[in-house]
Amino acid sequence: MSATNIQTEGIDFSAKIRRNLSPAQLYEDALRYEPGTAISSTGALIASSGKKTGRSPRDKRVVEESSTVDDVWWGPVNKKLSEEAFAINYERAANYLNTRERLYVFDGYAGWDPKYRIKVRVICARAYHALFMNNMLIRPTQQELENFGEPDFTIVNAGQFPANRFTKGMTSPTSVAISFERRQMVILGTEYAGEMKKGVFTVMHYLMPKAGVLSLHSSCNEGPDGDVSLFFGLSGTGKTTLSADPQRPLIGDDEHVWTESGVFNIEGGCYAKTIDLSAEKEPEIFNAIRFGSVLENVIFDQNTRTVDYTDKSITENTRCAYPIEYIPNAKIPCVGGNPKNIVLLTCDAFGVLPPVAKLTPAQAMYHFISGYTAKIAGTEEGVTEPEATFSACFGQPFLVWHPVKYAQMLAQKMQEHNVNVWLVNTGWNGGAYGIGKRISLKYSRAIIDAIHSGELEKAEYSSYGVFNLQIPNAVPNVPAKVLDPSQAWEGTTQEFGETITKLARLFQANFKEYADKATPEIIAAGPQL
Repeated sequence: MSATNIQTEGIDFSAKIRRNLSPAQLYEDALRYEPGTAISSTGALIASSGKKTGRSPRDKRVVEESSTVDDVWWGPVNKKLSEEAFAINYERAANYLNTRERLYVFDGYAGWDPKYRIKVRVICARAYHALFMNNMLIRPTQQELENFGEPDFTIVNAGQFPANRFTKGMTSPTSVAISFERRQMVILGTEYAGEMKKGVFTVMHYLMPKAGVLSLHSSCNEGPDGDVSLFFGLSGTGKTTLSADPQRPLIGDDEHVWTESGVFNIEGGCYAKTIDLSAEKEPEIFNAIRFGSVLENVIFDQNTRTVDYTDKSITENTRCAYPIEYIPNAKIPCVGGNPKNIVLLTCDAFGVLPPVAKLTPAQAMYHFISGYTAKIAGTEEGVTEPEATFSACFGQPFLVWHPVKYAQMLAQKMQEHNVNVWLVNTGWNGGAYGIGKRISLKYSRAIIDAIHSGELEKAEYSSYGVFNLQIPNAVPNVPAKVLDPSQAWEGTTQEFGETITKLARLFQANFKEYADKATPEIIAAGPQL
């Protein structure tokens, strides 16, 4: 296609422009011009993201602008950048892109609902980046491309070129900066493609609540009767695994918006972790790695091009980006009705949270704002102490508004649609990490099945002290002892009491940051000592 109607100030489009190429054309360019690129034995494009193999949250900046300054939750997540510094970064990126022999432009949509979707343009110098976003955004039809017009948001990716560390607000050669007023994102000093994906999500996380609809960092599936479930959870809690259900079509695995009429997926693809991936454990993801998919930073056999998914020598964060239609039971278009169930997943390594609890609306807001899970320190040098991690709204790095805004919108939606909210712990039972055992995946699946069948809604419940949670007395195919951590605990009663008190104090200390904007009901819904 011609370079007409591309208006991006300072970037010279008279050079060789490669606009909206097919995956096959992008493969050819990547293999020809980008060192370290190969085709895997199953047909995926293997690419290298260079030095950076993950996101750089410390280098993320949001421009302080009069039109948005009062909206943004400023602090460790959203660090301020001046308009002047952003303009310098933009100029630097444009100057770099103008030296390239080829520029790639990809036009796509964020959001499956035409009423709320935004048009995104990606300008970059790597075929790998263009193919990645071709997978992650929603691919327009030929007719939609012809009438695409001006984008609502532009990503200017000059990731091969560093930021100038003397520019005010820069702390390293890496910079990922968003200007809501200019509707631009500029990337310098990192070639990790995930920055673009999460940049789009950050933009939607700002624009959607402003439009009165709720953006969510969650996976989503739909039952045979059209009943929709949302799954929130941080890394390692089972969000992807438990939402992948052969009986329930997948609406999306990571980013959604809840509108007046239901939910829609923001993305046109999935970005799955591939470390230790196997056809036995995760057949859908394994089989999605084929022609058109992008594999990042994996190790492969130089002769057969077979990927070794157990090899972490480049990074533990090996990943694959593929179009959502590569998942056999994906629901296309990726939209559904209003959710019936919300599952808040946590992996509690202290062994004191129950495998499942039914939450009141106030508890749902408290646990949503807290976003708790636990990291396992491992056995290095005898360290067996679990580490509590809190990530507001189960996606703190991508929030733009204050967490309470998202929580209040969620509470309103839950009330309007009479949604059940469940806290599901996929972590330890019978004792903390190192003593107890991880809750069996088959028990977690049985719990999710009982939620979906409606059995848990009708169950009898008992109150679980300190956290004041309602836990079911029985769940089909789950031993009764497992359901109550105080009964499953293999140590002394005193040890149990000390451990649950410790976790409750960590929750309380974390929530102090949000208490000024939270109602007394929400604060009272947390653990009480």
